[in-house]
Amino acid sequence: MRVEPTDTTSAARSHAKARPAVVPFGANAVRLSAWQWVVAFVILWGIVAGIPRLWKIVERFDTGPDYRLPYALSTDYWLYQRRLRQITDPAAIVVLGDSVVWGEYVLPDGTLSHFLDRETDRRGRFVNGGVNGLFPLALEGLVHYFDGPLRHRRIILHCNLLWLTSPKADLSTEKEEPFNHARLVPQFFPRVPCYRADANERLSAVVEREVPFIAWVNHLQCAYFGQHSILGWTLADDGRDPPQYPNCYRFPLAQITFRVPTAPSEDPQRGPHSPRHKPWFADGNRPTHFDWVPLDTSLQWRAFQRLVNLLRQRGDDVLVVLGPFNEHMIAEDNRPAYRQLNDGVRSWLVQHHVSCVTPETLPSALYADASHPLTDGYALLARRLVEDAQFREWLAGPARLK
Repeated sequence: MRVEPTDTTSAARSHAKARPAVVPFGANAVRLSAWQWVVAFVILWGIVAGIPRLWKIVERFDTGPDYRLPYALSTDYWLYQRRLRQITDPAAIVVLGDSVVWGEYVLPDGTLSHFLDRETDRRGRFVNGGVNGLFPLALEGLVHYFDGPLRHRRIILHCNLLWLTSPKADLSTEKEEPFNHARLVPQFFPRVPCYRADANERLSAVVEREVPFIAWVNHLQCAYFGQHSILGWTLADDGRDPPQYPNCYRFPLAQITFRVPTAPSEDPQRGPHSPRHKPWFADGNRPTHFDWVPLDTSLQWRAFQRLVNLLRQRGDDVLVVLGPFNEHMIAEDNRPAYRQLNDGVRSWLVQHHVSCVTPETLPSALYADASHPLTDGYALLARRLVEDAQFREWLAGPARLK
């Protein structure tokens, strides 16, 4: 039988014609045109910008005259900003500062803002704008990035010289040191010597400051997931040995209650019935020497100066309350160095025409440590402030707002 020869060249040409042409990136399921990319970007931007705004409507956030950011939410800067936006009374005065303003050892009704309300017979006039664990370098970042509502307002700014008691407290030591609110300090400039975060962490902190959506995500983590990401919350153990993982079978979204958690009404760590609420010398502590940092080399003092200027540039009428630091805790021969710093701060404030009040040191038994008063200490401090002529003049006079 004769087999006819086949034209392999013709067959190959026919097969080639039958195959589809190779398209660059042809593996993609969807290829968007330029116009479709614009639409997708607009939708994405709407989600990113809209969800945080919508969340403020659907999430319940209960506050009151003595409200302060709960201790567990100290790093929820998005919520802190939201709290400030709730202040609609133009006569309200925000008290800014660290844990001295917040009230480390006292309950919400034992803070400086509460007793200022009581002394002036106007409930809700003074707003507790303190944050636990804050310090000037972090407060500067908080005001710069999250305190947009603090414009054209009257502000009492507390100056705590605790942050100049050592290079470690000043964050100017070259040794790496962990500290609170690291995401608020300058990430690149000016340099914070003891801050050794890698580039990824620093960049993520910068993005969180600039993008409200990322700050809102951090709010979810703080408010509903114990400051963990959803994955971290799912894998978190209970701290026992052997460890248990109580969240591994829970539905994460069920954690979101659309209600901001509140501080416990009876805080075991704070208030007159707390074991921590006692004079600083109750456990045998004695006066000590502090390694004071000079003003001209202090990172914290420079940050405080920039903070004062920033607030005034925003049109705020600022009154600085300097101290009162617990001088009873300073060794006698170490007190002149402290008073020199105190005088230097006052001199700068006077030179720059910043209203300033320096209350006298409280009785020793009214301090819990080097700078935090106890409940009766805050009551006496508020009384002395209201009795101070310069404070009354600032309080009664017209706000010097731009």
